[in-house]
Amino acid sequence: MPVLLRLHSALFGRKVGTDRFGNVYFESKSKQPIYNRTRRWAIFAKGGDPTVVPPEWHAWLHHTTEAPLPEAKRYPWQKEHLPNLTGTAHSYRPAGHDYVGGARPVTTGDYEAWTPGS
Repeated sequence: MPVLLRLHSALFGRKVGTDRFGNVYFESKSKQPIYNRTRRWAIFAKGGDPTVVPPEWHAWLHHTTEAPLPEAKRYPWQKEHLPNLTGTAHSYRPAGHDYVGGARPVTTGDYEAWTPGS
């Protein structure tokens, strides 16, 4: 984590909480004069990927809620939050993707590839 961000958080922010992934959330001690509200930010536990922020804290970061939503209440149909997996081995690959086998599904037969000059 950048040293300046830690220093800024210690001097100008107050710690609000930590989520189950280890991300730490801060709020500025004073209100911004333009928006008349505090600034909110997060220090990520693993790198600088903002997609690791769970929905409970995302709502608080964007001033949708005044306080972070409780993380304890989980329903059986709720899935665990996952960060954006694009570019990883776990990313979504539909049927016909080169990494899945590269076989495109058969179409209705009306597809004709474009060739230059025709």
